[in-house]
Amino acid sequence: MKTTWLRIAFAPLLALGLAGCDADVKDPGKLPSADVDVEPGRAPDIDVQTPDVDVKTKEKTVDVPDVDVDVNTEKKKVKVPDVDVDIPEE
Repeated sequence: MKTTWLRIAFAPLLALGLAGCDADVKDPGKLPSADVDVEPGRAPDIDVQTPDVDVKTKEKTVDVPDVDVDVNTEKKKVKVPDVDVDIPEE
């Protein structure tokens, strides 16, 4: 149950991290010529800046249900994710 919750919580963060990438194409590359005597092409030169993601946990006090049959709650300290994403400048 805890693992499922963590996967659900971090899935949007992963998507944000992938969307925060900035790729600058320095050299678009070149296809080989169409002659029978062709030269090999070259791959493009790409510089990719990925976001800086800082994931930590911090303690928060939240209401959790009591284990007994009644529906009383009690305060407990649990660790919750604290994520900072710095997207690179263009």
